[in-house]
Amino acid sequence: MDPTDRPRVKICCISSAAEAQVAIRHGASAVGLVSSMPSGPGVIDDERIRTIASGMPSGISSFLLTSRRTTDSIIDQMRLTGATTVQICDTLDRGTYADLALALPGVTIVQVVHVTGPDSVDEALAVAEHVDALLLDSGNPSLPVKELGGTGRTHDWSVSAEIRRRAAVPVYLAGGLHSGNVGEAIRRVGPYGLDVCSGVRTRGALDPAKLASFFHEIRLAR
Repeated sequence: MDPTDRPRVKICCISSAAEAQVAIRHGASAVGLVSSMPSGPGVIDDERIRTIASGMPSGISSFLLTSRRTTDSIIDQMRLTGATTVQICDTLDRGTYADLALALPGVTIVQVVHVTGPDSVDEALAVAEHVDALLLDSGNPSLPVKELGGTGRTHDWSVSAEIRRRAAVPVYLAGGLHSGNVGEAIRRVGPYGLDVCSGVRTRGALDPAKLASFFHEIRLAR
C-alpha cells in the first residue's frame, strides 16, 4: 500500500511530552490532549496541554479535546493552550463554527459525532458543512453523566461508513480501536484518520509493543 493512502493516526490521551514523543516515533501524525471532561480517561490541565502542544515538531498536529459548549470559552481555551486543532466533543450551545473560524485563523475545527444509531448520519452531514473534519466516536452525551469519548467501545461501523461516504469533509474513526480490529475498521469504513487511546495502552501508560502492533496492522490493511 502506498504510504500516502494510509490513514492518519492520532494517539489520544497524551499526558506528557515524553508520551507524545513515543507516539510520534511509532508513526503518529497527531496527538490528542484531553481537557476537562465529565467522564473518561486522560484529562490534564490546560497549562500542561500548552507545554505539550508547544513542543510538537513541524507536521504533527496537536488536538485540544474540549467539552466546552460556547464559542467564547472555546476560543479562550484555544488561545491559552496553543493547540493547532480543536476537537469539540459536545454540541455548541452558544455561538457558531463561523465565529470559531474567524477568531482562530489557521486552526482546524473538528466536530465529534457520537454514533448511537442511524440518526447519527443526518447529524453528521448537517454539521459537516461547517467544520474541517468529523470524528466519529462511541460516546453517549444523553446520559446523566455525559460520555464524550474514551469509552473503549466500538460502535456500528456501517453507520460510520455511510457518513464517510456522504460527508464532504475528512472523517476520523474512534472508539474501541486496537491492533486486533484496526485492519477491519480501515477496510469497512475507509476513514481519513484513526483515533486511539486505550487500545495502545497498558495500565494507562502508552505501550510501545501495542503501538508497534497497531501501526503494523495499519500497514497491512487494504
